[in-house]
Amino acid sequence: MTGTKYLKLLGLILVVVISDILVFSPGFIGLEIGGSALATASGVTLLSASALVLLYGSYALLFKQPVVIPVKQIKTHEDYVEALSRYRQVKVLEDDIALALEQMDRMTKKKDTLFGVLSQRFDPTELSFKKFASVAQEVEKLFYLNVRSILNRLHVFDESEYKSVMRKNSASFSRELLQEKTNVYNEYLSFVKSSLGSNEEILLKLDKLLLEISRLDSFEPGDIENMPCMQEIDSLIKQTKYYKQ
Repeated sequence: MTGTKYLKLLGLILVVVISDILVFSPGFIGLEIGGSALATASGVTLLSASALVLLYGSYALLFKQPVVIPVKQIKTHEDYVEALSRYRQVKVLEDDIALALEQMDRMTKKKDTLFGVLSQRFDPTELSFKKFASVAQEVEKLFYLNVRSILNRLHVFDESEYKSVMRKNSASFSRELLQEKTNVYNEYLSFVKSSLGSNEEILLKLDKLLLEISRLDSFEPGDIENMPCMQEIDSLIKQTKYYKQ
């Protein structure tokens, strides 16, 4: 159960408890069970409804399987977090998923920091602001393209099959076949790690860009293309221009 679900469940409990207090407290509505027939019926109905709300809410948060969004329909940062979090319980991917989620959090913070710095140094209508902003958005697209590629691989990753392969039950399969199956699953894991490495490189380039901007007291729009980090980022964008998932 994730921290978000804990908070939602706690919020639901608080809402139900506060509602019941308001209804039954003499200082508020003061509904009394054991008084008139109408008051008793209303009180029992409210308590029953409260119990049903808590039961269904607990079931929905604790046991009901969330609707899985197809990878091609994932659009927002929250969608990516939810999609990746589904694989946190896969033991062999546990560290990689944790790193991917951490990287997404860092990307959000770095982007906000970058646009904050740009807003302080330039007017949003200035060419310099637009150039930096455009590059930042392109880099962010590359970052999430890597995350989407990871999700495409994880979608077809079979944990039970992987465990079976890693046990290397030679009595069932030939050594050659087992080695081929091992190679296939190693490719899955290698691809995930490679994509995470690419995203770490993107985050590093954003750090370099922030550092270069902070070092400059003044510069002309034409100088932007000559900044070392801008050239590195431009090269990265060109390298993946024809990349397809």
